[in-house]
Amino acid sequence: MYDERIAGPMREELTQLGFQETRTPQEVDAVMQEKKGTVLVVVNSVCGCAAGVARPAIALSLENDVKPDKMITVFAGNDRDATNRARDYFVGYRPSSPSIALFRDGELVKMVERHQIEGRAAHDIASELAAAFNQYCAKEVAVQ
Repeated sequence: MYDERIAGPMREELTQLGFQETRTPQEVDAVMQEKKGTVLVVVNSVCGCAAGVARPAIALSLENDVKPDKMITVFAGNDRDATNRARDYFVGYRPSSPSIALFRDGELVKMVERHQIEGRAAHDIASELAAAFNQYCAKEVAVQ
């Protein structure tokens, strides 16, 4: 478990962007079990790729005109039960932090795992996320 003096500012980077912090499995389920609309789920962490790439990429992606209906975050290493519950929804993916998942009507439609974050530029990941928002979060969803 990380000292909250360290984790707190990292949490705030996302809550200041409009993310709802979910610190218990029940809080995660309250959002995820609605299965209506779009939800962006971020597994936050203290690692360098979260600080240097993932959180900046998320902030940049939210400059896009189209955004998810809801955004929640869990903090790996501190909110373990909430993080494990969020990961339960990432069917077919191994635990990864940081990671970013986009759901539409309860279905996982986009997943960005740690190995897809490491070594990349924040603006590249932001562009990838914005494209997913445009495809899955627009009121008129693009047909594939």
